[in-house]
Amino acid sequence: MEPVIQVALDLVLGDRAMQIADEAVRGGADWIEAGTPLIKSEGVEIIRKLKKAFPHNIVVADMKTIDVGGAEVEIAAKAGADVVVVLGLSSDPTITEAVLSARQYGAKVMVDLFNVKDKAARAKRAEEMGASYVCVHVGVDEQMVGGSPLAELEGVAGAVGIPVAAAGGINSETAADVLAAGASIIIVGGAIIKAKDVTAAARAVKTALTERRGVRTELFKKYSADMLFEAFSKVSSPNVTDAQHKMGAMKGIVARTGHGVKMVGRALTVQTVNGDWAKPVEAIDRASKGDVIVVDACGGEIGVWGELASWSCKTKGVAGVVIDGAARDIDSIVDMGFPCFSRHTASNAGEPKGYGGIGHEIVCGGVTVRTGDWVIGDESGVVVVPQEHALEVANRAIDVMERENRLREEIQRGGTLSSVMKLEKWEKVG
Repeated sequence: MEPVIQVALDLVLGDRAMQIADEAVRGGADWIEAGTPLIKSEGVEIIRKLKKAFPHNIVVADMKTIDVGGAEVEIAAKAGADVVVVLGLSSDPTITEAVLSARQYGAKVMVDLFNVKDKAARAKRAEEMGASYVCVHVGVDEQMVGGSPLAELEGVAGAVGIPVAAAGGINSETAADVLAAGASIIIVGGAIIKAKDVTAAARAVKTALTERRGVRTELFKKYSADMLFEAFSKVSSPNVTDAQHKMGAMKGIVARTGHGVKMVGRALTVQTVNGDWAKPVEAIDRASKGDVIVVDACGGEIGVWGELASWSCKTKGVAGVVIDGAARDIDSIVDMGFPCFSRHTASNAGEPKGYGGIGHEIVCGGVTVRTGDWVIGDESGVVVVPQEHALEVANRAIDVMERENRLREEIQRGGTLSSVMKLEKWEKVG
């Protein structure tokens, strides 16, 4: 089978899906997938709309069927689906019924091996039961913690004689590798549907497959644990709070820096009392390059930080400071471009008495912070990411940013946020 691009329309709004599908086809997408979220939100009518709009393209209905295979395939096939997706986790009778129904209505079955333990064995069994395709699929949630379809793709491709599809964070840089590993149906979601220029994004994937080489992209990547600084540097503090379901945002902590100054680093925590600047300053000597000093000064209004401490940080490479208390010399801090965030500003400073400690768990801006947690700050505020969740949150924050990029593009074409997102339609019932 010649390689094809299957664009996964994992959206919830039909109008947006139709527009993106049109742009993707113009860029070279071959198969059009009505994603599971899209079918759940718009019903099988969206399959019918896609088939009418793109009669010469294969339309895939990602039903993720796990029971009543015959009935669900019939529904999708009658709506215009050429290929219907059934989960490999479903029972053998479900798959055989799906296959028989597909044959009756002129469609084919793709068996999705999502979360199947022995993918090669299940793929072989699916082929024996009459499936036309199998899919090695790493879901979005698993991608956020580093999952990739490449790990098991070769084993599945070697076990069956039918075409193999692959899905899971594929972009123009990795598509050729997926093809080389044995897939002939390259399923691409975010790297196309989140692009400002969907046509160009689809064309880049097409080039990668045609020329069997990676085509560089700055977006639509999944980051590993050793790339967290790069990932967090690309996103805003609002992106990060959205990725954490509104968690982690400090309250009452304000940027005391110039426009465009951003802070990303791992926390070194400090506990002190109002006006006692000894431990905050001593923490500079203990900090490593790239750390963010996070100070719980009990919300005090007497300064525990100023110009000289900030210069000390600049000299050592400390990434910034966050103070649940007061900072002073703000004009000098702004001039030097040092990221400083505090609850208060003050002219007066206290005395270095040495109360408190360095490195233990604190609460700053109402958020628990431990040494080693990630801290992201900009003009919108400061957000803390627990270190054990940092990889997932970083990738989800990138996803939030990329989806907003596409929404911004649609708004700039003449829409509004409300009209693009169909807010009235999606208001909570009751």
